[in-house]
This record gives sequence, C-alpha cells and structure tokens, in this order.
Amino acid sequence: MSQPFRLPTGGRIDRSSPLVLTFDGRAVHGFAGDTVASALLANGVHLVGRSFKYHRPRGVLAAGVEEPNALLDVDRGGGRREPNVRATVAEAFAGLAVTSQNRWPSLERDLASIADRLPPVIGAGFYYKTFMWPPKAWVRLYEPLIRRAAGLGRAPDGADPERYEHRHAHCDILVVGAGPAGIAAAMAASTAGRRVILCDEQAEPGGALLHDQTSDIDDLPAQAWLADGLATLARRANVRLLARTTAVSYYNHNHVALVERLTDHLAEPPASRPRERLWQVRAREVVLATGAHERPLTFPDNDRPGIMLAEAVRIYINRYGVLPGRRIVVATNGASAYETAIDARRAGAAVSIVDTRASDRIGPELDAARAAGIEVLAGFVPIGSKGRHRVTALRVARLSPDGALPDVPDARDLACDCVAVSAGWTPAVHLFSQSRGRLEFDTARDAFLPGSSVQAVRSAGAAVGLYDLAACIASGARAGAESAGAPVPPAVHATPTLTGFAPLPPDLPLRLGGKAFVDFQNDVTAKDLALAVSEGFESIEHVKRYTTSGMATDQGKTSSMATMGLVATRRGLAVPAVGTTTFRPPYTPVSFGALAGQSRDRLFDPVRTTPVHDWAAAQGARFEDVGSWKRAHYFPRASEDMAAAVRRETIAVRGSVGLFDASTLGKIEVVGPDAGRFLDLMYAGIMSTLAVGRCRYGLMLKEDGFILDDGIVARLADDRFHVTTTTGGAARVLAHMEDYLQTEFTTLRVFLTSITEQWAVIAVQGPKARETIAPLVDDLDLVDAAFPHMSIARCRVAGVPARLMRASFTGERGFEINVPADYGRAVWEAVFAAGRAHQIAPYGTEAMHVLRAEKGFIIVGQETDGTVTPDDVGLARLVSVKKPDFVGKRSLRRPDLSRPNRKQLVGLLSDAFHEQLDEGAQIVAHTGQPIPMTMLGHVTSSYMSACAGRAIALALLADGRHRIGETVHVTTADGFTRATVARPVFIDPEGNRVHG
Repeated sequence: MSQPFRLPTGGRIDRSSPLVLTFDGRAVHGFAGDTVASALLANGVHLVGRSFKYHRPRGVLAAGVEEPNALLDVDRGGGRREPNVRATVAEAFAGLAVTSQNRWPSLERDLASIADRLPPVIGAGFYYKTFMWPPKAWVRLYEPLIRRAAGLGRAPDGADPERYEHRHAHCDILVVGAGPAGIAAAMAASTAGRRVILCDEQAEPGGALLHDQTSDIDDLPAQAWLADGLATLARRANVRLLARTTAVSYYNHNHVALVERLTDHLAEPPASRPRERLWQVRAREVVLATGAHERPLTFPDNDRPGIMLAEAVRIYINRYGVLPGRRIVVATNGASAYETAIDARRAGAAVSIVDTRASDRIGPELDAARAAGIEVLAGFVPIGSKGRHRVTALRVARLSPDGALPDVPDARDLACDCVAVSAGWTPAVHLFSQSRGRLEFDTARDAFLPGSSVQAVRSAGAAVGLYDLAACIASGARAGAESAGAPVPPAVHATPTLTGFAPLPPDLPLRLGGKAFVDFQNDVTAKDLALAVSEGFESIEHVKRYTTSGMATDQGKTSSMATMGLVATRRGLAVPAVGTTTFRPPYTPVSFGALAGQSRDRLFDPVRTTPVHDWAAAQGARFEDVGSWKRAHYFPRASEDMAAAVRRETIAVRGSVGLFDASTLGKIEVVGPDAGRFLDLMYAGIMSTLAVGRCRYGLMLKEDGFILDDGIVARLADDRFHVTTTTGGAARVLAHMEDYLQTEFTTLRVFLTSITEQWAVIAVQGPKARETIAPLVDDLDLVDAAFPHMSIARCRVAGVPARLMRASFTGERGFEINVPADYGRAVWEAVFAAGRAHQIAPYGTEAMHVLRAEKGFIIVGQETDGTVTPDDVGLARLVSVKKPDFVGKRSLRRPDLSRPNRKQLVGLLSDAFHEQLDEGAQIVAHTGQPIPMTMLGHVTSSYMSACAGRAIALALLADGRHRIGETVHVTTADGFTRATVARPVFIDPEGNRVHG
C-alpha cells in the first residue's frame, strides 16, 4: 500500500481499516477517518483541480469548509453523484470515486489553461466591456460560449435517489461549534439543568483540540480533556450532541437551521436512513462558538498546488498522520504558524520560517522555533513562487525598513515542496451577522467582531477574537453559564497559545506585479479589486459583484478581510468605513435535497382528495386541480360533453335539488374570550355582534385595502366561531390571522386552529333541498321561522353529529352539512339516497361557477386580482363605518380607492345570445380608436347559462355602474364583438329564492 506522505504513527485515523478510493480513475489508498483531501495528500497528490476563470493548476489549500480550490465531483455509487464537493469535508470510504472538474481533456493537460497566458482581457468585469461588438453577437456567439465555459462541476442529469428529512426541535440553549469554547459552554449550561443542543460540522466534535498534541488543560493532555468532556455530555439526558451538523442560517426569534449529514460517509448506507436531516431549532438562547478562518498571504503566484494554510498543514500532520511535504517553508506574519512549523519539524520535515515581522517584533515563538532547529528569516516577505503542478520554491525578499516595499534585488528562492502560509485570523461572524447583530471593527485583531446583539445570542472563543486556549474555554464557559442563568465555572489552566500577528499593507501585492490571488475560488486578484475601485465602484457590495470576490459557495471565508483591506486602502479609508458585505445564508453550501426534504415527486405537490372523491370517481366524474385538491369538475352521463353535463346540473339545482362536495373550503376555528373582537379587526364587517347560531358573510382585506379573501363567519358560542375561507385561500388566511395575532394584536386571548381536514362539507342546494335532508336531520326544526337563511346549529344528520349551516352560493335555498371527515361519504350517500325522490343530481365546480355567476356572486381570484376593493365589486355595504379599526381601513380612505372611474363589477350580455365571451378579454368603448386603444376593463367570468337562456359574463369595467345599458366592444380571436353592459345579477335579482 503506497502512501508516501503518510506518517508511520499518529493521527486519529483507524490504521486497522485500510481503504481504496479512486481519483480520476487512479487508486488512492487511505484509512477510515481520512477525508478525500487527507488521502490525496498522503498519496502525494497535490494537483486536484483547475481554477474557475484562468484554469490554473490548483491544490488543497485548507482542511475544512473554507476550502476554495479542491472542489471535486463525488460519486458515492447507486446514482449518488454530487459536483463541487470540498475534498476537505468529503469523508473517504472504500469504493468512493472522485473526479476533478473544470478541465479538458485531462487535469494535467487542460487546453483551457491558455486563458492564463492571454493578455489581460478577462479581468474584473470583462463580460461587461469585451463583448460589445459586433452588434447582436452577444446572443448568437458570446453568451453560448461563456455559458459553456462558466461553472465548475456538472450538474447530475438523473433523479436524486436519496431521501431527506425535516425535523423541528426546541431547546433552552443551542451551542454552535464543538471546539474548546463550545464544549465549555455546553458543559456550563447543561450542568445548570438546561436543555442543550451542541452541534458541530466536523465528523468528530473537538475543533482545534483534535490536532493539538502539545497543550495541557488542567494537567490533562488537551485531547484527554476533550474525551472526558464529550463523555460527560453524552451521559447527560438534557444534552443532544449533533456531529456532522452545520448551522447554515440564523433567523428571527432564535430560529436556527441546521443540516445534519447522516450517510455521506458510508459506503453502504442503510435504506431506512435519510441522507441528510434539516433541523429547525428554536432556542431560548444561542451561543456561537464558530471559531475563525485563517487568512492566506497575498503575493504573486500564491495559488500553486502545495501552497496551503499553515493551520491546515498542522491538521493534516496531527489529525490525519499526513506530512504534506518533506521540505516545508512556513510564511507568516504572526505567531500561530510557528506551531505548524514546530509540529512539522517534529514529524521529520525540513522546515524554515519566513516571517514578515522584524526579529524584535517577534515574541517567544522565535526562541521556540530556534530551539527546534528551525531557521527563521525575519523581516522577509514572499514575492512569488515557482513550480508547475506543485510548488518547488518560494521566492522571498527582505522588507524595506518602513515595511512598505520588499527589497526585490535581495530576493532569494527557498526550495520546497510545500508552503504553509498564514496572514492572521478572521472570526467566523456570519451567523451573528445573520441574527442582525452589529459588527464592530477591532484594530488590534484586524477583524470585525460581534458587537451589540438583537437576539438572545452570545459569541465565544475565536469567534470573538480570542485565540488563547485558556481564554477560549473561559469565554465559552461564561457564555454557557450566563445563558443558563448560572454561576460562571472556575477558570481552567492551559498551556499558553502562541497568538498575535502584524498585518501587511493590503496593497503590497499590487507593487509586485503578477497575479496575486485574493479570492481563489473566483480567480479574483489584487489587481481586479484595484481596477474596480479605479472604475468608480466604491461600495464594497458593488466591488463584490463587479469582481465576484466573496461570491458563490466560498462567501469570502478566506478572502473577505483582504478584499476589504485593499478596497479601503485604495480609497484612502479605514476598513470600518468600507464595511462588510452581507453574510447571506447559507454561508456553507447546502444540498437542495436538504432544503426540499420530503417535498419531492408526489410529495412536492401532494394530491388532496375529499372523503367523497372515490364515490365521485365511481360515478364517472371528471376532476380538475384546484390548488392541491382534486375536485369534481362535472358529472357526465352517457355521451354528454362538459357543456351538456353542466347544463343538466344547473337546471337540476334551479329546478329541484343538487348535491355538491364543498369539503375543500378552508375552515378555521377561532376560539377565546376575545374571538369576536379579533374577527372585527380581521374582517371589514362587524362580527362580534353575531348572535349565537347565526352566520355572516364577510370580506377580509389586506393592509392596502384590497380584497384578500371572503367567506362565512358562523358563531357557535360566545367564545367560538366557525370561519370558512376559499379553497385556495385556507393556508393564506390562517397565516394572515396568525401573523396579526402574534405581532399586532398580541393582548387578545384567541386561539386559531385549522379544521379544514376535520370536516367534510356537503352542500345541498335547490328548491327541494329542505325536503331532501329533513328526514335525515334530528334535533333541529328546519322550517324557515326556526332555521332561517344564514343560521348554524349543532344536530345529527343520518345519525352523525353535524354542524348544519343554512347558506347558499347558488342563490337557491341551501344547506351546508359539516360532518367529521370519516363520516363524509356515508352521510353523502344517505343524502343522495334521500334525494332520489326529487331527482337529485350531483354537480361539479363548473356548474357551481355558472350558478354563482347567474347571481353575481364573486370568486376571489377571479373577480378580484389584488387591486379590487369591496366597493369595486358592489359589496361596500359589507364594510363597517362604525368600527374604529380593522385591517385595511385606513387604506380605503386613499383618494385613488374612491375615484369615480375605478373598475367596477358589471354584467355583460353579448349581442349574439349564444356567443360566449373569452375570460380575460379586453373591453373598449369603440373600435375606431388609434392603437394602442384605451382599455376600459376585462371579462372576469363567462359562461353559457341554461337558466338565463343565453351567454352571460361578469366584468370589471371602468366606471361600470354608470355604464349600465351602454354598448361596449369586447376582444375576440378575430377582432371585436358588441356587448351590452348590464347589472351583474341574471337570475332572481330580488333574492327571493334563497329564502324559499
């Protein structure tokens, strides 16, 4: 087994479990516990990809989610292929196949790398400036070429075979990050008895302690202290520890989304387990112990394979037993990289250090390095590198006395096969920023740190710029204890950590020439940023978009501070004056599957059926989709087409009795002492004065005064209402009510419950409706005097407990029988059997539309389009002028909502009795107008009415009520047709039939 760069001992890998994966078809040997990156490095593979724009050779830079270069196509077998996976977080297992991306025909010989040798025509914003000639060439030539070249990985072309899961959780304290600070926070909070969730994105919790082999904590080796702490937390019933779990976004009210990876590390995942689980956590308090990202040094050709972050080199040595190079140069401006140099020297590498600081500015780390036999070049800075597919030398030069320019004539080449770079640390403040917390710039740490918070959130450890181990643990313990309202635990004693760094002038790379990369993933150089500023882009957000620095999946993890520093310097400002870009969620990439969860295939848009669906299907009903519901559209007999079936169904309702399945109507139970007052605020009319047992039709408005929904409000008791909504508006109305209840009317004692699925609704409509159901109804007298129109009562129908409502959407005597859904079909069949003596006919949604249009009843979403007021549709009487307030009241006072030429609901009768107008057709006053014509309105509903003996239509027409009797012209497929404006009621305008 050839792993030439694997150390003979050490690391947290399982050497008893060897494995083989493939990279570009070549065998790569490793052990259980390896990542793909550590296995590649153990096998001496540094070239892993090509850069986005220039197709330059790129290698592993980091060891975690901050990796910008090593993005691979990962095939886990069984159709489980995923592009753009970071090699540093992909866990290795036997049989895993990974492939490099963004190259052709091969990784070593990529023909597109010619882009790196072209004149500087593809710098920042090149696509805005380069492809402007000849005219029209963009669409025909340039855009297809650029789209073909853009991107890194290739999206899978097959369906994702994996399952995903969503779960909700509540806790007292959510701790994000299980490094030393996070573990200390969880220990303190759980000791106080609080319910704690501790999550960490790595396969093993522990953070920096996983590769710290020299520190002691309270006289224990750091890793022993870690093992004891994790074992203690695992024993506590009030602690949930989630490994391989990334906190991807932070929302209001301490709502944090986590993504847990369950099977990506398994060669043969159990079929019963989902691949990923999205946790939506609501926490009373949140502790962010998210650590910090190391910054790379910016110098010409700083992107060659083999140039890595210093802490990443240390991780590969101590955690994975991999020595990334045998001759390592550590280039740094701070103390922490000395830990890497000392560990690499102890592992057997030849090591030298290049420190940009003068020797008198270096702390005790200088003596520690020299004691380990490491040469230190103090006051030197990298000015370039050599090598093709792997670095072979680092070119360095002495800084001038003022630290502004390197003495290039004094340059020398340091032979090496690995360069470990470190330019300081950037706290990971993305989640704190997403929580709407304010960031403050700390000059001493050269970074933005968490400042004042908006939510109940605390940050700890490296996330607040603390890099000393004892300080990290202390800050975590304090954050956990304060979140739990408990005493702060005693401070721990730990080996002092080498900390501190001296930032270089941000614009130094500009003076050296060449390509000095700031953002590796997006191929953004220091010159690109300088160009953006010189071209007038001053806002950091504009610079980001113009250059693409910090965009895409990288989100500026390693480049943000260098970008801000260079822009600030070029503009002559301090970094705080430039500010930060927006930390958009997700900061770390998330699979689409995790976000979708179970909402895919048939569950993406679930088919909802009523309790009567199977009966209707057996009767030959044709169905239509209404939202997610399947509703019977019409019931054809023998050779009837839809027009014939609808004609027969409407005649049956008007002449005798019809049966309609209204179970899909939204239904909400509004309960509580303040229920009536709450409904007064939500509806335009008064609902609190309803007597028990009575119903009222109401309109619900949006804040802008336009109609949101309509329905019937029925009072069952002093503190209980049964509210109906439109089929499509059920969820929207409930959310609208709940939003106001939780944010505006918070003092009202009201509870809202969706009962749409609880009740089946059977509408019995027509002159014989009462005779049909009377034999089935117990405990209720149905005579008009005892049970008039718009009444509701509890009773039994066919022996089943019911809420019987006398209401009509047809203009005929009508009853709506609400029974528990499980009994819906049984009661339906009983009513149907009882109605046979009256030639009862089931009718569908098309007949229902015709019947309601004959009476001028509106359908929200058809007669309304989001710009319609109650007065526009002739329902101004439903708006109370007595109530002091309701949603939308102030907007109704706007002058525009009462101007005389607003579109108003009217009826239209075409000159040809049987010419059905097109819904959506435009209306003009006359056809002799120049184009574009002045449109007066449009047709909202149009049907052939058997009962009216002609085609009828409803329309919204400018100043419509004053145009009654006028002739207008309506567009058709061939031109125009004449129509007469009429009142929007075509049957029984006095409304006598509804009362029997």
